[in-house]
Amino acid sequence: MSAKVLVVDDSPMDRRAVAALLEAMPGVTVDFATNVDEAQTLLAANPPQVVVTDLIMPERNGLDLVTMLVNEYPLIPVILMTGRGSEETAVQALQAGAASYVPKALLTQRLVETVQHVLAVAHEERSHMRLMGSMTRSHSEFTLENDPAMIPPLINFLHRSIRTVGLCDESEGIRVCVALEEAVNNALFHGNLELDSETREHDPVAYRDLLESRRTADPYASRRVYIEARLTRERGVFVVRDEGPGFDPATLPNPTEPQQIERASGRGLLLIRTFMDAVHYNETGNVVTLEKHGPATKREQA
Repeated sequence: MSAKVLVVDDSPMDRRAVAALLEAMPGVTVDFATNVDEAQTLLAANPPQVVVTDLIMPERNGLDLVTMLVNEYPLIPVILMTGRGSEETAVQALQAGAASYVPKALLTQRLVETVQHVLAVAHEERSHMRLMGSMTRSHSEFTLENDPAMIPPLINFLHRSIRTVGLCDESEGIRVCVALEEAVNNALFHGNLELDSETREHDPVAYRDLLESRRTADPYASRRVYIEARLTRERGVFVVRDEGPGFDPATLPNPTEPQQIERASGRGLLLIRTFMDAVHYNETGNVVTLEKHGPATKREQA
């Protein structure tokens, strides 16, 4: 699948670093803008499939760009590049409509993967726009083995279901699926396989080796991830359960605190809590329930 990525960053050094990562992706071409005004010109002339933007820039920043894109180009997802000192603005941008973020300190490890995930969800969204049905209610349940390859098709199915029942608009549907993917990843990798994010960031080879060995070793191999999705136009309820030892939910840090947003272990939790309207854990910590409210429900709550 070919795709154009627009990179918006006022730093020549950072633009070169991002270009080196993205241009190595098959089928990807990259355009560059040094500020929000240049980005607007390029968007009007030749819209990309995804925008990757620095958060802190002179005059108009990444939050301004996100706001403009959500209003004028709702089908183009935005990925933020965050640095220290930009934590509060990053949370505001995610709340305003950005699809994901990658700390600049982790660009080499996470940028390509994040762009691939967001592009896949966005492509599914555009294709599904032509296939809207008349479904008004959906209830589905899945039992997954510890196979990461099963997560993308699961998310694609849930994405189609969300859009078919009319729970969310196009932009919000992408964000819901990003949150769901993080929740299922947590259940599989952290819950069932008991892997930690710090190992993944500091020694990816050791992390992959440990992942593969645990998938076939007791007690991990027999564990399953259970996903339930109950959807109507008014509300979506998603329950993700793993069979790991769990944890104490009271020990979860606040992912919006400055010292947490740059940590690899806090990224998924921040996306989940930002993109969902309610998040609840059971006492054991191996079941998380996520809720997304439709426009009508949000109006009633207001």
